[in-house]
Amino acid sequence: MAEREPHDRTPEQPEQPEDRAASRAAAARRMAQQHTWVDLQIQRAMERGAFDDLPGAGKPIPDLGTEHDPDWWIKRLIEREKITVLPPSLQLRKDDAELDDRLDRHTSEAEVRREVEEFNARVMKARYTPVDGPPLITQPRDVEATVAAWRERREARRRDREIRHTDR
Repeated sequence: MAEREPHDRTPEQPEQPEDRAASRAAAARRMAQQHTWVDLQIQRAMERGAFDDLPGAGKPIPDLGTEHDPDWWIKRLIEREKITVLPPSLQLRKDDAELDDRLDRHTSEAEVRREVEEFNARVMKARYTPVDGPPLITQPRDVEATVAAWRERREARRRDREIRHTDR
């Protein structure tokens, strides 16, 4: 009986040991050349401009070479989303300092009143809650006085716009 070539084998015949060895050798040769194929694909993509205008192009990789921090992802999230984690008393101080600027973005008196009332509710809740951190010194805002100050600021901005408009 003549010896058959591996490709002449019928599906019912089991794979011979020499077939497996040849198959492994071919796979090893492909793996040895894979880096060349990958390099070729990268080179072609570069020629097409696939890597042009990527975010961060030409900039150093942040934190490269520094010690590994297992909490790096949460720190980046906090930084990116501008999340602040302050004790309630300090957060209320910060919110009180920024309240007028936030109110000035509103266009109706009802929105201003609602925001001041929500702020006052948070201050009152913090007053009756055990304090973690510095003591609470923030006072509730007088709603009527705050709305009146908002109206004055709005009128002043309107006058400034009219003056700038007439000066053109």
